[in-house]
Amino acid sequence: MPLLPASLTEPLWVEFAALIGVDERPEFSSTHPWGCHRRRVPDRVVFDHVIAALVHGTGYERLASPGCSDRTIRRRLKQWAEAGLGQQLLRLALAAFDQMIGLNLDDLSVDGAITKAPCGGEVAGRSPVDRGKQGTKRSVATDGDGIPLHMVAARANDHDSPLLEPTLAGICDMIGPLPDQPNMHLDRGYDSGLDPRPARDPRL
Repeated sequence: MPLLPASLTEPLWVEFAALIGVDERPEFSSTHPWGCHRRRVPDRVVFDHVIAALVHGTGYERLASPGCSDRTIRRRLKQWAEAGLGQQLLRLALAAFDQMIGLNLDDLSVDGAITKAPCGGEVAGRSPVDRGKQGTKRSVATDGDGIPLHMVAARANDHDSPLLEPTLAGICDMIGPLPDQPNMHLDRGYDSGLDPRPARDPRL
């Protein structure tokens, strides 16, 4: 049985394939000195493995198969991320959802969640909830029905308040201007002496 019905995965793959230009990619690497090497794993195979990881919430090494290793998944994801394909796909998905069902932008929720970052990175810092180990904070905004709209990554020890403005500004980049006075749902982490809007964004 498939992880998700084809009615969900196929339209998503069609949109994603158009972004990456899947039909234009060679089967073998053109930079190999002999003009051949291991066959390139098709983008659709990698895409299906990524969907499986998102549904299961597990690591790529647990979902790797003989035809698609976890290194291949990570390498391809890095290429897609550097090309900004994730943001483009999210923008298309939100536009389609808003057209067919409708986003509830009159009520917005923003909250932060801390996750582990054992490999470090530019947005990793000492986690205050994991004995000072490396961690990353994700500031996520959703509409009134819980649909994720935008996410901002920061160090685990960064305060929530300064992340509020870039998180909301990212929504404007994705779907356009917000309503004049949306209801904002925040927890006490945003009630601090820190200025949540250090640099006023004209779009908000």
